[in-house]
Amino acid sequence: MTVTLNPAVDQTIKMNTGLESESVQRSVEAQFTSGGNGVNVSQFLQALGSETAATGLIGGFTGYFIEEDLDTYDVPTDFVWVAGVTRINTTILTPRKKYQLNQTGPTVDSDVIDELIEIVSQYEPDTLNIGGSLLPGMDAADVDRIATAGDWDTAVEVPGEVLAELDAEYEYCKPNRKELAAATGREIESVTECVDAAKTLQERGFECVIASMGSDGAVMVTPEETLYAPALDVEVVDTLGAGDSMLAAVLWAFEQGWDAERALRAGVVASAQLVGVMGSSVRELDPEPRLDEVRIWAMDS
Repeated sequence: MTVTLNPAVDQTIKMNTGLESESVQRSVEAQFTSGGNGVNVSQFLQALGSETAATGLIGGFTGYFIEEDLDTYDVPTDFVWVAGVTRINTTILTPRKKYQLNQTGPTVDSDVIDELIEIVSQYEPDTLNIGGSLLPGMDAADVDRIATAGDWDTAVEVPGEVLAELDAEYEYCKPNRKELAAATGREIESVTECVDAAKTLQERGFECVIASMGSDGAVMVTPEETLYAPALDVEVVDTLGAGDSMLAAVLWAFEQGWDAERALRAGVVASAQLVGVMGSSVRELDPEPRLDEVRIWAMDS
């Protein structure tokens, strides 16, 4: 099950020219999809053929859109409705640059956490993924409350500043380079620096750390081993949702009983598929045919 504390409607606009100020321009393509870390992870788990359900906090006409959109992907939903309107995040793709504008979302109080915990407890998930940014009025303690409210393994993918303040123990953690740097206070320029920072997070109580570095690949640190996989060489259309697809594929792989090396391969392949399409949604994911294309290095533990 996934918990998205600050879902979004992702608006992706494609231009065939650069943006110009003081000018009215028209797009060549545009789309709206439901988004936010947990929402994306549930979509990808469904695309992988895994059983999933999505909850979180939604409101207004954009909240209705998210429910309806997830229904088209056959993702069961059970959201908590809040006052205000779920945010719209806009990505503009031009031939040379990518522009991204994310809204903040409505303000909530701590009562919504009790409602979320009640919903999650009814589903009794084996694994719970809590992901994305926090709404105004929330803090890291709210994430810890949800994670420790039941007998489930918890994966977390939240902003680095929030990650640094978490006190509970987590089975999985999936930061990107920026989040890893913010969580540890370190610069992450090399694979070695990424490994060292990921190990620091593991020492703080995150059992398995999957750190994505975009075109530089990904690192996985478990209690038994440290692995590095470079990214596959693919044409990049849009990076939106790539890290979420990596996390979904890794969780799916562990659910199948795969080892860490094979799970990391699955995550890298899924991410490569996502960057090849516009937006953050796909209806089918199948990492297995390309697993052997992913190279794996065992790093010194």
